[in-house]
Amino acid sequence: FRDDPGYSLAVLRAAAEAGATTLVLCDTNGGTLPTELKAVVARTVREFPDVEVGIHTHNDSGCGVANALVAVEAGATHVQGTINGIGERCGNCDLVTTIANLQLKMGLRVMDDEELRRLTEVSNYVSELMNLTPDTHRPFVGRSAFAHKGGLHVDGISKDPATYEHVAPEAVGNVRRTPVGELSGKNSIRTKAEELGLEASDATQILGAIKQREYEGYHYEAADASLALLIGRTMGENRPLFELETFRIISEKRAGGETTTEATIKLFVGGQRVISTAEGNGPVNALDQALRKAIGPHYPELKEIHLSNYKVRILDEHRATAATTRVLIDSTDGKRMWGAVGVSENIIEASWQALVDGLEYGVNGTK
Repeated sequence: FRDDPGYSLAVLRAAAEAGATTLVLCDTNGGTLPTELKAVVARTVREFPDVEVGIHTHNDSGCGVANALVAVEAGATHVQGTINGIGERCGNCDLVTTIANLQLKMGLRVMDDEELRRLTEVSNYVSELMNLTPDTHRPFVGRSAFAHKGGLHVDGISKDPATYEHVAPEAVGNVRRTPVGELSGKNSIRTKAEELGLEASDATQILGAIKQREYEGYHYEAADASLALLIGRTMGENRPLFELETFRIISEKRAGGETTTEATIKLFVGGQRVISTAEGNGPVNALDQALRKAIGPHYPELKEIHLSNYKVRILDEHRATAATTRVLIDSTDGKRMWGAVGVSENIIEASWQALVDGLEYGVNGTK
């Protein structure tokens, strides 16, 4: 259209005269900016008042959603895109963000309110189907979209959510989160404890414990399970599932290339000493299997709890293989998800901490 608008209009006219009911303009290389695209759509709408005009945008210039929105402002009534903007190169127009903006910002009725409240669920579901980790910073539906960490922000939100939230998170099926860390104040701690269903009778003591742990490398923004347990332990509410005696892991590399891993755990649970051994496809999996085998008869809830993600981050790369490792493990029981964190110079120990916290919170977290 930019190079030869006359020819472009002729093609559209031929399609309309042949019976096309919708003329879809395509910015397939994603290079058009909103100002230019809006003018093209407006002209097309004027030229074809009796035919529906649509828009198909790509995100190569980071304008996929913006271009769709200005096209609607210019008269387009048909928008094409994909959930989460998934598509070749830099992706297509993200329908999740587009739908939310059309309905909540532009006042256009796209779907029922109940359907809109499933937007976060749909976005996460598509990510899971594609084996992609959901983008925590995705507008409207990301885990961090309504997260408030700074003490000033948390105080403002508690008094008037509109100070730092452009829409109500519930409108799109999301929730407000209050991560805590080095920027947090006492009010943030109390708010977070309340969010987790806990009492923070001594916010100063809890804040001190969190800051000390963060200094050691722990990170609680994505580890609500470990944070809830830390708050409980700091307040004297410690309900471990078992008492560990020892664990041992053996990995065996065979001449044919096969590697096997075996974990043995000795622990006390329900007043009994239990020894459990299990094999796994790696040390963490073997530990998980052996632990479940040992304590599973005492906690039938464990059958519903599964690990959904396992992430490792090296905190001090300059120490090479002696570096401190942070492990984040996400777990789910099919109804809710939670994260746990472990930190150690030994990756197995860091994994063990996160694994135990995840299981303990899964069993005790809502009690």
